[in-house]
Amino acid sequence: MKPNIKFRLLAVAAFLLSAVQVSFVSCDDDPGVENYFTSTAEYASDFLKNREKFSDFSAIVQRSKMMDLLGTYGSYTVFAPTNEAVQKYLKGRGLTSIDQLSQQDCDTITFTHIIEQAFFTTDFNDGTYPTMNMLERPLTITCDSDTVSIPGEIQLAVYINKEARMIQMDDSVENGVVHTMNSVIGAKNAMLPDVLAEDSTISLFYMALEATHMKDSLQRYIDESYSVGSDSIDWTNDKLCIHTAVEYDNVAYPEHRYFKYTALVPRDEVFAQYGVTNMEGMKKLAHRLYDPIYPEDANNEDPTSRENALNRFISYHLLPCQMTYYQFTAVDAPNSSLANCFNRRRWDIADWYETMLPFGVIKASFPSGTESGLYINRRGVQSRRDSRGYRIRGARILPASEVNVIQTAVNGVYHYIDDILSYGVTLEDSPWPTNRNHNVQADVFSERMRLDCSTLSPDFITSGARGHFTKSTIQNGRYGRGGQGSKAATNVNTCLGFKSGTAANWAYTDETHVHVRNRVLHFWSYEGDEVTVKGRFNVAITLPAVPAGEWEIRMFTCIGFASRGIVQYYINDIPQGIPFDMRPNGDETKVGWKSDTSLGEEEQIAAFDKQFHYRGWMKGMDSYGSINEDGSGSIGNSFRTQNNTLRKVIGTFHSDGKTHPVLRLEQKMESTENEMNFDAIEICPSAVYANPDVAEDRL
Repeated sequence: MKPNIKFRLLAVAAFLLSAVQVSFVSCDDDPGVENYFTSTAEYASDFLKNREKFSDFSAIVQRSKMMDLLGTYGSYTVFAPTNEAVQKYLKGRGLTSIDQLSQQDCDTITFTHIIEQAFFTTDFNDGTYPTMNMLERPLTITCDSDTVSIPGEIQLAVYINKEARMIQMDDSVENGVVHTMNSVIGAKNAMLPDVLAEDSTISLFYMALEATHMKDSLQRYIDESYSVGSDSIDWTNDKLCIHTAVEYDNVAYPEHRYFKYTALVPRDEVFAQYGVTNMEGMKKLAHRLYDPIYPEDANNEDPTSRENALNRFISYHLLPCQMTYYQFTAVDAPNSSLANCFNRRRWDIADWYETMLPFGVIKASFPSGTESGLYINRRGVQSRRDSRGYRIRGARILPASEVNVIQTAVNGVYHYIDDILSYGVTLEDSPWPTNRNHNVQADVFSERMRLDCSTLSPDFITSGARGHFTKSTIQNGRYGRGGQGSKAATNVNTCLGFKSGTAANWAYTDETHVHVRNRVLHFWSYEGDEVTVKGRFNVAITLPAVPAGEWEIRMFTCIGFASRGIVQYYINDIPQGIPFDMRPNGDETKVGWKSDTSLGEEEQIAAFDKQFHYRGWMKGMDSYGSINEDGSGSIGNSFRTQNNTLRKVIGTFHSDGKTHPVLRLEQKMESTENEMNFDAIEICPSAVYANPDVAEDRL
């Protein structure tokens, strides 16, 4: 499969392997100036052709007709195997010459070893590169200590896909970087169920996956009917430089539409702590978890039924998109600049996602402090109780330093978790005391859910639109920059667009333009990105289901630009209030916004918040604020202090726990040039927004 040379889909692939932490060496250690090569004249193609040790790989790249691309302006990472590495690869296949390789072999090898974005080891030193290679597969990078190569010395060993080692790293060239490899990087072609089947430590989970037939639901890969029509699919089309607010977004459409999945998998040793060692035990465990919540289905013994307890259990561990370790939350790298936008002493960075269990949602959290890491269904702040008194540890996703296998597949990824997940009750058997004996729906999800709008479609996530970085990390860093103009060639703010019918959970007219912006640090965007909706739009968004009860929907957005629109909101097709004019700021002459400073005492601030909410408004969140473009600095002013960052209270709805709320947004202006920045949605239970005893926090 040879990708279009103009544009390879930039996907935030699985950041699922983090560095092996050893007492002597880590990936953060500087490998030493002697290991760096800097050229002001050579392109990547010249670097390969001018060195005899790469002659075999150069010949393979030449046969794939990709050498010319590496000789052009752009941004590339090339993992270049030496002649010895290529010969070792040939011997392993029973070949004696590169001439015996087929054209498909050459294409596969070449596309596996090139990423169309430059990444030095100092940029990403553990996990998985945020951009897939040209074969559209993720490449993982991990570190270890080498005590063998030079006796008596401890060296840094950096590996790609756990097998191929960098023996020379970070050789800078005009259009990117070259890393010298001691092995050819393998390309895994198995689907996710097949990769799961290979792992002997998760045999119980896999047996249940087969018994429920959920294995069959993880087989899709590519949408053969997908087409972007006649529009260009690269970032060089000036017509797709879309004006938003005070700048332009450089938009392209994905070349392919993929279906990918994520499995959150307890190992057999986790099940053993619940006394489960076989399929019969798995079934009993599932009934213990779900029968108290769904007593009407307690006698359903057909594991292929969606109402069966085992089916519910397995489905709740599956996601309909490729979610990588550093993609679950806004902590987007081991040392994330974006995370500095949050007040992490008071707020655990979190996002919410719907699973493949119908109407079942998970919460992903990345706390700081002594319990730093990635967790599912956690409540609390750092290692403390939250403002409403909850402290639930949840299940931790294991980073790569604790994993010894490659967990990526052609159509997805899996992660180990250190406890089972349940959307029903939890059990006294849990190895973690705060996880025991609670109702997940009533406890974990009895809080305000703040969903970044870039998470509201599996296609936004799988395509890499959510969390997308700029076109060139060399000149511009990871994050977007302000003041970008209408010329695509010089506009670094590269964004991914979605035609009508190509984004799951979203339905909109052909007159509607939708794209997900690349992340920025300095703008008024929650979690750095947002979905831009432009034109005479009419958009219906199927939101994640929530537990039974009364809920309120709000939209966080940045207003105060002449290009903004006038939007009418609907919940389940019922109009909510009058249209919202997003063009003015939120000062006293518009919606009555007042700063906390001007209000004075805490009592006056609280009274204003209550009255402001009654009138359909809330100030921006106090837990987040923008920082400098280069990632320096800390939150100076949270969004709560800004009169142009507001939460619009859209309306309320009743959930029966078995249906999805649908939010519809309709542009009321005649112009096709006005837009809405669809940034974040809050779905808040009445126990929080209408609680007479404990006021909703300002975070």
